[in-house]
Amino acid sequence: MGPIVYLRRMLDEFLTAEELSVVARAKAFAAEHVAPQAARWEWERHYPLETLRAGCAAGLNTIELAKKHGGQGLSFSCKLRAFEEIAKADFAFAFAMINHHNACARFARDGAPAHVARLLPRMLTGEVIGCAGLSEPNVGSDFGGLEMTAVKVDGGWKLNGAKAWITNAAVAGLSIAYAQTDKAQGYRGIACFAIEAERPGFQREKPFELHGGHAIGVGGFRLVDYIAPDEALLKPAGEGFKAALAGINGARAYVAAMCCGMLQASLETAVRYTQQRKSFGQPVIEHQGVRWKLADAATDLEAARLLTYRAARLIDTGGDAVMPAAYAKKFATDMAVQRIADCIQAMGANGLRAEYPLSRHLAGAKIAAYTDGSIEMMNERIGAGLGKAFG
Repeated sequence: MGPIVYLRRMLDEFLTAEELSVVARAKAFAAEHVAPQAARWEWERHYPLETLRAGCAAGLNTIELAKKHGGQGLSFSCKLRAFEEIAKADFAFAFAMINHHNACARFARDGAPAHVARLLPRMLTGEVIGCAGLSEPNVGSDFGGLEMTAVKVDGGWKLNGAKAWITNAAVAGLSIAYAQTDKAQGYRGIACFAIEAERPGFQREKPFELHGGHAIGVGGFRLVDYIAPDEALLKPAGEGFKAALAGINGARAYVAAMCCGMLQASLETAVRYTQQRKSFGQPVIEHQGVRWKLADAATDLEAARLLTYRAARLIDTGGDAVMPAAYAKKFATDMAVQRIADCIQAMGANGLRAEYPLSRHLAGAKIAAYTDGSIEMMNERIGAGLGKAFG
């Protein structure tokens, strides 16, 4: 595992002492609060609101939040590394927590001062959980095809439509939601609003029964003649679509990092198991077929981390991260599904037992393959850039 530790340091060497402390705190939080409970959350179909609030108390929702809003004002790379550590314990919780983090930061940055002053303190404690509101029942990766409408009325906007596949929708009190103000304008007509669950016209849908990721709290909501006051407009038409895309490179990079975390945890489990378990008079890991599978997994982990950390550094330094983030997400999510399955195979049928986290990580990796752009969408993104990169 030496090279893997070295590779982590290649990114960690750019972090400040304060940021390294945050990463260490995230790792300790995951070991104490997430790992011991993650299997129970899944088996009992439990959304871990109490643990999300504990994560807020530990500052896991304020890493990138500006200091003027009560946050830590740290780098994207710090956030990515912190949630990579958490994903080693459970992807579903890590994804729920980072989505709340992002909602806090986005609302604080773009919201009207009085609106932020009223709601952000409740979000920082976890009393109000945040979510994004982009995907819809008939619209996934095609952001420009949103069907939720927003019509200007006196004092605000009237919104109608539904959102689906929304992380934290099971309990979220505030959604950073996107809606179409003028269909004739296409993506240029999309605006962004802060939607409060406590206001009339908000209808929460039943959360999805998602195998392997119940702790994500994924579901949807419907707006029926919902009136968003003027202060709730975060980005007007012409800026909403651009704002939605602005965070996508970061999302793709941290999802890739979470896949790396899940694979590392799976490798550590499989290597320990195969060192201790014997078959035909020798440790299982001494059988070449098993050893080579695990070697392939370790090699792919190295490659995925290089791609992922490169994207993270470009995001922090203001570089062009579009293609690097797409490369990282495509490779990391695809390989994680295959290589976590290989780790399970190395352990034989015991790899499926609930006392080991591998099956949950496998489900998490498959969920990651769809979030923030599917593997097919990454192929389209990369394909669109081939002429520039290689022509």
